[in-house]
Order: sequence, then structure tokens, then C-alpha cells
Amino acid sequence: MDATEALEHHPHATPPIDPDPPRLPSPPPTATATATDPLNNPYASLNDLSHELSSLQELATRGSWRSILDKVARARTNHLLTKPHEHLTYLSFHLIALTKLRRFADAVAELDSLDSDLDSPNYHYQSYPHHYPNITGSMVPFVLRWLHAELPAKLGNRQETLDRFYTLLHFVRLKLSDSSKLSHFCVELWKKREVFVINTIISHHLSHKEFVICLALIKDLIGKSEGSSSEDKAALLSKLGYVQMQFGDLEGAKATFSLIEGLVSEGKGGVEMENLVSRNKALLYIVGRDYVSAVREYDVCIERDGGDAVAINNKALCLMYLRDLSDSIKVLENALERVPTAMLNETIVVNLCSMYELAYVNHSDIKRTLSNWISRVAPDDFDASSTRI
Repeated sequence: MDATEALEHHPHATPPIDPDPPRLPSPPPTATATATDPLNNPYASLNDLSHELSSLQELATRGSWRSILDKVARARTNHLLTKPHEHLTYLSFHLIALTKLRRFADAVAELDSLDSDLDSPNYHYQSYPHHYPNITGSMVPFVLRWLHAELPAKLGNRQETLDRFYTLLHFVRLKLSDSSKLSHFCVELWKKREVFVINTIISHHLSHKEFVICLALIKDLIGKSEGSSSEDKAALLSKLGYVQMQFGDLEGAKATFSLIEGLVSEGKGGVEMENLVSRNKALLYIVGRDYVSAVREYDVCIERDGGDAVAINNKALCLMYLRDLSDSIKVLENALERVPTAMLNETIVVNLCSMYELAYVNHSDIKRTLSNWISRVAPDDFDASSTRI
């Protein structure tokens, strides 16, 4: 993988479950006017929102996706989910786990068990007044809407995914267009969702090198970023610069990256922002095949933050391009040993195994040792095929 691509473009992330929340019983038709927004309802803990939700959240944080499947199955079998929104909340965790484990067909089959219309009255709080007095609105977790859009692409139907994401973006913007009825907290949450959906759409277009669409979407986000934090603005500008580089507009990328330097020079942002500036400089050096200068920039990043996986990975790649395989391998091996939680991802493992193949005759034995170590420390969703054994 080229260093200009490695780790700078984040893979599709899965949004967190938030409390909006087999087929639910059909309720009688009711009015859909909004009154008490469920997002405004305070909960003392996650477990107040849904049965043992904190346990599911903890398992997800650890990457214990198989344990989540077991926990959801037990809760369903033992009839521990007593309210409609609990079924949807557990379904969401179940779908995330299936998706993380790359069981996409199973995830789609489970999603198909729901009504095709996620805005059906079946999924409204006001349809169950005995459970939710004085609460109205949708109980569908936002992650469920996101997965409904994302999953078709996992089975090869990219156009369906794009269509659903643009529909989801319209849904989010409708919520924001009626923001006078929402609290400040809700407005900010829906704005974050809008950015998340747009970034996902950008990722899909970028994977097919549809750069013009990507540039338009990113510039639209930048145009709406007034009032955003310096970190958020810098992330958007960096994304714009990366697309400009892939589009061949190096001068435009330099100008964009200089805007981020301006934010840092104004004293805005900490180590993360400073490292972003250095990584951007390094990418420009890489494009110019000045790998020595790129390594220097990455060293500065690593000195500031020893867990900067992007800088560590790309430094190793630059050393490989300089034909210093021994040092490039040491960089990745030392990082995996020192900060495994930050460094253990498929991109880094693929690159390390590629270096082993170039450097050693007995690379199969070395990769097998690495694979055995990974099997002990990696989360359930780690792709074991990245060791290329």
C-alpha cells in the first residue's frame, strides 16, 4: 500500500449506539406529532435505558463481538427484553457484531426481519403509550439507519448503498431544518450525524476515484464549519488536501495544508494538530519522492506522540522505499510490542508481512509466529488473512 493512502483515509467507522433505540407487535395507528424528544430524556446509567446495556457497551469497546452475539441470543431466548426499544437496541448491537465479523449476509437477513420502512409507526414511542407515557418520536437507533444504508455495499450492491445514504442525509437535514423544536443538545447531535453521513458518502465515492463529487461534498462541509472546533476544521481541510493530491492538484493541496498550519500557528490545537501538520508535510515530501525528509517529519510526530500509528506506519514504508528493510521492520515490530492496542490493525500487519517476504527466506515461519501472537491479543474482528500465510 502506498504511504499516501496508508491509514490517512480512515475505513468506514460504525457510529455509536445512542438512545433514540424480531418484529415488534403492530400497534394501532397514532398521531406522529413531536412532543417530548426521547433524546432529551435523562438516564442515570446505560442500564436504565436498556437491559444490561453497559455490558454490551463494554464488550463492544473490547472488540468482543462473538460475546455480544452470545449475549443477545441469551437475552432473546430468556425473554429479558421487555420493551420494544430494547429489541431494537439489542438488534443494533447484534448487527454491528455481525458486520464486524464480516458476516454480511447474516446481518442483511436480520435487518430484513424489520419493516422496510424504518419510520413505520411500529417504531414510534407514541405507539406504545403504556410503555412510554409522554414520549414521542422514533425509537430506531441512528446506527440502525446507518447499517441499513451501509450493508448493501458489503454484498456488492454499491448503488443501493449510495442511494440509501443520500436518503439518510436528506432525513438528517430534515431534522435540522426543524431545529426550532429541538434542544441545543439535539441540534448538535444531528449536526454530528450529518457530518458522519457525508464522510461515509465521501469514502464510498473516494474508493471509486470519483474525486469531483468528493471535492464538492468536502467543500460543502467546510462551508458549514463556522463555529466548529479548530480540530474539526483541520480534519476537513486535511481531507480536502488528500483528495486534491489524488486528483493531481499538488499546488491546491499545499495551499489547503497551509491553512491548517495557520490554525496551529495561532495556538489552536495541541499535539494532535501539530502532528497533522507534520504528517501533511511528509505526504508532500513522499509525492516528491523525498523519503528522507518524510522520515524526519514522521520522527517529529512519533517524538510528540509515540502512539501515532499513521506516522509509524508511513515512516516504515518510507524506510522500505529507501531500501532499508531492516529498520523498516524494526519500526513496526517495536511499535506493535510497545503499543499493541494502537498499532494492531490490518494495514500495518499487511505492510509488515510484505516486508518479511522481501527480507527473509523463511518468512512463512516468521509470519506464523506473528499470527499466533495476534490470535492472542487481537479483537474478534481482526482479519487474520492480513498475515498472508
